[in-house]
Amino acid sequence: MRHSRVGAIHPPPAHLVAGLAVSLALAAASVATGCASSGTAGRAHTSGTAPYSVNGRTYVPLRDWHGYEEEGVASWYGSAHHGKQTASGERFDAYGGLTAAHKTLPFNVCAEVENLRTGKSVRVRINDRGPFAKGRVIDLSKAAASEIGLVRSGVAKVRVEAVGVASASGECRAG
Repeated sequence: MRHSRVGAIHPPPAHLVAGLAVSLALAAASVATGCASSGTAGRAHTSGTAPYSVNGRTYVPLRDWHGYEEEGVASWYGSAHHGKQTASGERFDAYGGLTAAHKTLPFNVCAEVENLRTGKSVRVRINDRGPFAKGRVIDLSKAAASEIGLVRSGVAKVRVEAVGVASASGECRAG
């Protein structure tokens, strides 16, 4: 039987050293990969992808919204809904927020909406569900509708294109 001297330092068993080295390597790789390739630093996460039903019809929000484009009729909603809770859970800001309701784009996706008559466009963040009026593809906040000249007419033919995810502060910036 061998006795150790008090205070002697013994190396740990080889299997513990190997396990620790592998664990550290995996942890470092996952951190580096997550930061380097995700491209989501400072961005909000999309949500609102669970199916839901309105007026007896079931809608299935898109899990893969990349490349989404659609043409159709846009409308706007304002004072009657101002301050009320949206489907995403936030309060609707008709006058300051560049937001929109869409039936299938996830919440926090940014969409470029172009008025096909005027050529004007606005970037909005999806934060609500709708419109559920026949033939409508997107419902804009009054602020967003004003940007593309649609407040007076109430409706306009538009092109909607999903272009990204909002920043953590909820902004949809160009570029």
